[in-house]
Amino acid sequence: MAGVNPNGVADFRMADSSFSTTYLETSSRLRRSTVLRSCLSDAARTESFGTDSSLLNTETNELVAVKKIANAFDNHMDAKRTLREIKLLRHLDHENVIGLRDVIPPPLRREFNDVYIATELMDTDLHHIIRSNQNLSEEHCQYFLYQILRGLKYIHSANVIHRDLKPSNLLLNSNCDLKIIDFGLARPTLESDFMTEYVVTRWYRAPELLLNSSDYTSAIDVWSVGCIFTELMNKKPLFPGKDHVHQMRLLTELLGTPTEADLGLVKNEDARRYIRQLPQYPRQPLAQVFPHVHPAAIDLVDKMLTVDPTKRITVEEALAHPYLEKLHDVADEPICMEPFSFDFEQQQLDEEQIKEMIYREALALNPEYA
Repeated sequence: MAGVNPNGVADFRMADSSFSTTYLETSSRLRRSTVLRSCLSDAARTESFGTDSSLLNTETNELVAVKKIANAFDNHMDAKRTLREIKLLRHLDHENVIGLRDVIPPPLRREFNDVYIATELMDTDLHHIIRSNQNLSEEHCQYFLYQILRGLKYIHSANVIHRDLKPSNLLLNSNCDLKIIDFGLARPTLESDFMTEYVVTRWYRAPELLLNSSDYTSAIDVWSVGCIFTELMNKKPLFPGKDHVHQMRLLTELLGTPTEADLGLVKNEDARRYIRQLPQYPRQPLAQVFPHVHPAAIDLVDKMLTVDPTKRITVEEALAHPYLEKLHDVADEPICMEPFSFDFEQQQLDEEQIKEMIYREALALNPEYA
């Protein structure tokens, strides 16, 4: 069984571990030896993400990030999120989506309490880049936005809404490659049965979610991208709401109070009453609020931050926008050929059943342990 070193990081070199010959923990000195070149400064990168550890797969000679989910089955909702993420990462295969490398099987089935998920190793995330003193050119911001949209096009084509896009869920490496992570809150794009669970960190939450809409669409991800891109260009969050009410107030002060036509899409009567009692703010011209930002970028953000989700620009339309003309290549923006099935979510699974399903996912990636 895997042990824990004095730093609290899982150590996969224990003699009785079934994967001790495959994964070796790398030292922090090795991690720091990576030189960040054209994109990221040393100050901007981080050495780990939460409970992640950098490990070497000795079979492939590849450094991977291994996330330990301790006591993964103690909380039913968290266990379902872990199962959902593993299944989604096994299904999705795209340059701008983090690649699953392994779900490491436990040495003994009865000792299966912690889950270890190995993914591609990246250098930092967009949150740290924004908060650092790293100078980003227009080309950097443009390229990051393009990759987010390129990955999102693929995700949406797989019948998946991400639902938690934010800077910390966008990883980067020294070549400016960007990958979307954290699919634990993902949901189908067509069904409305799963639309009740908490979604999206508040600052990046679309107005239809703030107004308790239960039948939102993939347009909520586009709104999040608009907020992220504006934050990237302006080096601070666009709508840093302190609570639900403050969030809606910040949104209306910049983008204007929703009209009666907008309210036609709001089915929650309490939400409709709340909107009607708000001061009547006009929509501010974003070009005046952000005079340093390229006019074409402002036009694209304006279309992403449209209050009415039915009029909000789609991912495909955003990719074809003039601001991304130099990067857009529809032949190199693939879709997922097989929609992801959320059928397993319909089952009433207890913790032991979820544990068994995750164990089988691990064995599917490691058939030699079956």
